[in-house]
Amino acid sequence: MNSFGQTKGTELEKQIAQLAAGEAVGGAMYYALAKIAKEKFGLDDVAREFIELGNQETNHGAFYASLNGRYPYDEKAFWQLIRGLSKAEYKGEVSINQLADKLSEIGVDKEAVEQVREFAQQEKHHGEVTKAIIDKYAPKDAEDNTGKPVYVCGVCGFEYTGDLENEPADYKCPICGCAKGVFKRL
Repeated sequence: MNSFGQTKGTELEKQIAQLAAGEAVGGAMYYALAKIAKEKFGLDDVAREFIELGNQETNHGAFYASLNGRYPYDEKAFWQLIRGLSKAEYKGEVSINQLADKLSEIGVDKEAVEQVREFAQQEKHHGEVTKAIIDKYAPKDAEDNTGKPVYVCGVCGFEYTGDLENEPADYKCPICGCAKGVFKRL
């Protein structure tokens, strides 16, 4: 099956984009409901069901995003995205730990703050895993970015290598979805 980019530029693109976004939010909603069901009401079985629903919603969102070509499916752009994603994951550890500090300062429950710190460690792990994938599988000739400008998303830390001005006006960060106006050149 080839779903990649099949609805990009068609009359269905906007509807498919809305479905992708809605399904992604639905995935997060079901995960939140699972957390509530388990921690507030002791409903472990319900929590497991909600987690499965969240997994399905996330999968739906990924499929719709693929239909619209939301993420690159040509090899060079694919590996550029993975490299930028890996760097953003490492930066995420720092920013999530800073968030945990702020949550602690305002008196958020200690266990909740520790959960956020665990998320920071997971962000670092995501960086390590994506870096290992790059090292093992990425074509070596695609790594030379000498002299190319680098732009960093001010929200999530994703690094875009190349001339961001060549992207269309509606370009969005592939990780957080913010407009290209939030990027700053290094």
